[in-house]
Amino acid sequence: MKKTYKLTDLCCANCAAEIERDVRKAKGVSGATVNFISQKLFLEIEDSADAREVVKKVEKLVRRVEPDCDMIEVF
Repeated sequence: MKKTYKLTDLCCANCAAEIERDVRKAKGVSGATVNFISQKLFLEIEDSADAREVVKKVEKLVRRVEPDCDMIEVF
């Protein structure tokens, strides 16, 4: 399953790279890319994973790096 999120208040490219690295390692994630210029997270969730639980984990990882950053799903 693929999802796209707008990352609000993402302050720098280094933070974007750190978020991407951490999210890629998360259980249930098969791929992740963060584009600092567009302020978007492109997330691929494993078919066998509970998407809601994976998204919750990803939100926690994003907030650990950028406490003021919100994830807004793009449809």
